[in-house]
Order: sequence, then C-alpha cells, then structure tokens
Amino acid sequence: MTVAAEKSTRTVAPFRGDQVGSFLRPKALKDARQAFVSGSISSEELRKAEDEEINRLVDKQVEVGLKAVTDGEFRRSWWHLDFLEGLTGIEGYVPEHGYFFEGVETEKYDVRNTGKIAFNPNHPFFKDFVYLKESVGDRALPKATIPSPNQLLHQGIRDETIYPTVEAFCEDIQQAYRETIQEFYRLGCRYLQIDDCFWGVLCYDKVVEDLSEEELTNLKELSAKNVQGILKDKPADLVITTHICRGNYASTFAGSGAYEPVAKELFGQTDYDGYFLEYDTERSGGFEPLRFYKGQGQIVLGLITSKTGELEEKEDIKARIQEAAKYVPLEQLCLSTQCGFASTEEGNHLTEEEQWNKVKLVLEVAQEVWGN
Repeated sequence: MTVAAEKSTRTVAPFRGDQVGSFLRPKALKDARQAFVSGSISSEELRKAEDEEINRLVDKQVEVGLKAVTDGEFRRSWWHLDFLEGLTGIEGYVPEHGYFFEGVETEKYDVRNTGKIAFNPNHPFFKDFVYLKESVGDRALPKATIPSPNQLLHQGIRDETIYPTVEAFCEDIQQAYRETIQEFYRLGCRYLQIDDCFWGVLCYDKVVEDLSEEELTNLKELSAKNVQGILKDKPADLVITTHICRGNYASTFAGSGAYEPVAKELFGQTDYDGYFLEYDTERSGGFEPLRFYKGQGQIVLGLITSKTGELEEKEDIKARIQEAAKYVPLEQLCLSTQCGFASTEEGNHLTEEEQWNKVKLVLEVAQEVWGN
C-alpha cells in the first residue's frame, strides 16, 4: 500500500498541510522598522505599515490555500522575546552576548526576571491577534503563536532572590500562561501554537552528554509539568499545538540530536493537540522516538526545510511520511516546513518566491497523500 492509498480529510487544526507561523519580512516592513528605530516615523506610522503588510500576507496565505493563517510574526523582532517581556515580572535587556548558533552570534538581547510573574491583561499580543482575526475574516482560521513557558527555564533568567525555588517560579509562570490562554480564547482564538526550543535543547547531543542522568531527568519532568500546567482547564474547542525546534536564525541552527532523550516525556506525558517536529535533516534523527506517542492528536512532520530555497522531491517526502507511519497511524500525521521562515526579523536566506514555493509544496504533497 502506498501512502496515497488512504485518504482522510481533516477539517480541524492542525491541518494536513500546515505552517509554523513566521514569514520573511518584506522590504517595506524592514524599512519602516528601521525608520522607527532612527526616529523618522512614529509608532503609529510603524503600526500602519505593519497592518498593510499583514493584510497582504493574509491575502497571500489564503490565496495559496492555507487553512490556518498567521500574521507572519511581522510585529516582532524575535519569535519569543517580544512575548516574554510583555509578561508582568519579565523585562528585556542587553546581555554581554547574544545566542550562539552554528558559526554566528545573534544580536545581543534577552529577558530576565525582575519581579513576581503574572498575567498582563494589556499584553500587546492580544491587540495583535484581534487585528489578525479581523483581517482573516471567515476565509481561514487565524492562528496565534507564542513561546512556551519552558523558555523561561533557560539558565540566568530566574532571579533567585524573588524565586528561591524553581517550583515556585514555574507555578507563577503557569498561572500567567493559563490566564493568557483564556484571554486569547475570549478574543476568538481557536488555534494557538506554543513554540518550544527548550525540549530541543534537551535533545542536543552535547547537552545530553554534559548533563548527569539526574539533571536531565529533572529538567524533562519540569518541562512536562509546565506544559500540563498551562493546558489545565483548556477550553474543549481550543486547539493548542507545540512546535519543537533546534534553532532557526538566518538559516543556521543551534544544535543537533534525535528526539529519543525526551521522547518518553514529550510524547507520553504532555497533552498537546498536535506536535510540529523538525525533521528536515539528519540532525533530528529518525522517526523511532514517535513510538512513544499514544495520544489522539496529530504529529506534524517538518520534512520540508525553511532554511534554503531548494525544493525537495515530492516522492522523497512521501517516502518519509510512509516511514513515519510505521510509528504513528497515517491519519494522525500532517506535514509542514520544519520551522518558520523568519524566527527573527532577519529571516532565513531564501527569497519570498522560494518561500511561497515551499508552502505550495507542503500543500501539494498533503493533497496527494491525504486528499485535502
């Protein structure tokens, strides 16, 4: 039996051909942001420029056939920091170093804990989602993306004078996220993605080698509890997925390693409705770790890279879907790129035309495999 022999149309998220969320920033948007930084235009003028480009992006996503549509993260500099510094008790600052990726260091910026962490009812992401929802209308499902609470577990963020224990730290983070999720829901969000590089870090070969078994076990358990904590009391008709990544900055990566070290906890102890997984290169290992997934949701295979413009061969992608189906039933599989196209405003090294060709490839393969 070939993968094309079984057809199973999905009408709810995550969709057979889906997307991670971020898109390359158009030149007009980059120019507007630079003008704002230099003081040449006001914040209102910047937002108007963002609105215009988001409208164009929404139209394009609908045109190519995506059922889930984002704002491309066009109002952000970073996929995660812009959201995190909007929480009460977290602030952005300029550290001594940026993040280290393969052969490059990012811009110097990070977040740190400065007070008790709490829900911010005036978080700018709420206004941003309302705009996206209005722009999309009834043409598709608006999808919001925010970073995982686990991103705050990275070393150096927690202020131990405010939170002597990591458990107390996590309790307040979880409560802030639960209230944030409820507010997104109140505003009409029915598809929310939680982006999580922390699980990815725990997969890195070097990290696994450097941590003791006890340290790794504790971090995995803490991460799983954080996830379950924010999913508590989730509305039944709100789809919450996660995206696990190994770094995506200007077409570079942060680390390599299979999902095996975290598979039992990630796939067996968390209750997301879908898992977007990076599988575009050998750096992510094989599909064997998916044997731990026994949930009723979807595994979204990131088999098509967003880092380069070269198109993958359809038959190669279909063969890999067939391989993954040995561990997760075909009807519980979906397809996407392995990450967004611009996790930071710099964007990956491909053209907008190449970006859309990648999206079209995802949708074409999904149509041929699942019939939708």
